[in-house]
Amino acid sequence: MIGSGHNALVAAAYLARAGWGVLVLEGNDRPGGLVRTEELTVPGFLHDTYSSAHPLFTSGPAYAELGPELAAHGLTYRNSRYAIGASMPGGRTAVFSTNAEENVAEADRLAPGDGAALTALLEEFAPHAGPVFGLFAAELSSPESARIIHGLMHEDGHYSTFAQSFFRDARDLLEHRFASPVLHGLLAPWALHLGRGPDEANSAFWTVLVLLAATGAGMPTPEGGSERLARALAALVEQHGGRVRTGRWVERVLVREGRAVGVCTADGEVFQATRAVVASVNPDQLYLKLLAHEEGVVPPLIRQQARGYRYGRGCVQIHLALSEPPRFDDERLTVTGQSHLTGGLDALSRSVNEATRGLIPAEPTISFDTPSAADPTRCPAGAAVARLQILDVPLRLRGDAAGEIDTGGGWTEGVKNAFADRVIELAGRHAPNLPGAIIGRHVIGPDDLARFNPNCGPGDPYGGSHELAQSYLFRPLPGQPSHRSVVANLYMVGAATWPGHGVNGGSGYIVAKDALGPSR
Repeated sequence: MIGSGHNALVAAAYLARAGWGVLVLEGNDRPGGLVRTEELTVPGFLHDTYSSAHPLFTSGPAYAELGPELAAHGLTYRNSRYAIGASMPGGRTAVFSTNAEENVAEADRLAPGDGAALTALLEEFAPHAGPVFGLFAAELSSPESARIIHGLMHEDGHYSTFAQSFFRDARDLLEHRFASPVLHGLLAPWALHLGRGPDEANSAFWTVLVLLAATGAGMPTPEGGSERLARALAALVEQHGGRVRTGRWVERVLVREGRAVGVCTADGEVFQATRAVVASVNPDQLYLKLLAHEEGVVPPLIRQQARGYRYGRGCVQIHLALSEPPRFDDERLTVTGQSHLTGGLDALSRSVNEATRGLIPAEPTISFDTPSAADPTRCPAGAAVARLQILDVPLRLRGDAAGEIDTGGGWTEGVKNAFADRVIELAGRHAPNLPGAIIGRHVIGPDDLARFNPNCGPGDPYGGSHELAQSYLFRPLPGQPSHRSVVANLYMVGAATWPGHGVNGGSGYIVAKDALGPSR
């Protein structure tokens, strides 16, 4: 296994449980990739450095099958009273929970009739939910998946209503379905967490999927920090005889007679593989670096497509140690898993457009969570840990939309902290005690992501752009719409492969099942 992101660890766990000899090689100091927890600010305050809540993982097949064993290795999930929330100017707020009746009542509170519209939306999607979520655990390029996709997209000899809605953008869906601007503000920002803007084709589909996941599973987060998932998976691998080695950067994949037979690390150590090599890397990493030395192994078209692999927007994360929990006028937001502090749909559209043009947004949408509300073990009693995540930022800076920050040097420490000051001031309009409660902060920008994990490219937390032209069967590459690479016995897992970004475990599950399947 090259790399130890959670997908690689999921695959490693399955293979080790099946009796395979498994070796995981990780370049960093400990396994987990972007699933990492550290004392970033003040001793005793545990921050999820990159990813945090795991609703997609806990509602997926890997957790359903491995959950009891992971619990035995110390993985316990905590959930919040409310799953998602929004705070908008003028004290307008909204929250959704895992209770359907509460959510309908909340939608009707925002605008009479929106509760019925919410119910209708979910009822219309219900017949498709089984096939759609089934695809998240399947190889999209397989004949069986092709039959499922055909069934979703066609109806009585013509294209289906689902097919039309699949290409819809989130703005179109929300404005046609719901009257309340606050409900728009509650749901629209979730497209950002899937690498999409609210005005981009296919963003409505993912908005509905997040709505289903959040209202079904909530926002579960591991007790003691997100990294507990990686630790439990690594322990499960080792329990079944596998090995996890850190500080080992793989430099080359070794190929003999068209088959992957091992790897070579940066310090020259060679590890043989008799069954498979599983690489948790992006296609540009695999074909232009790890296989660059292998003449004639990678077809010219695949190399060309790998050179054209694109990255999307960047991310800035502000980790705060607080002397007290943030206080909102709407107290429900203090016990919400993840909220957005936003100006609403139009404000989100504007900031995404600014980021797309290379500008630091004047008023970004802030994804705000306080993990210590659900998990008090994260910090001392009476204090709080908060994370402010901004996903509508550019990778490469061309200016500041507000005309206040000199961006000439790129994402320098000065630029990052000036932007963090802006974000905290904006957040203070929603939680007035927030700025005064800060006793420590740590800011992570796109350049930091790029240095930590090559799969982030120049700083994309989602491992590559998820625009429609680089999603689904175009992922990881149009010439390789599968987790199987063009080299026999060499697999890919991770955000660059289906089902993509986020802590979901999907690609690790798919590769493990393929490797262990009858075709082997």
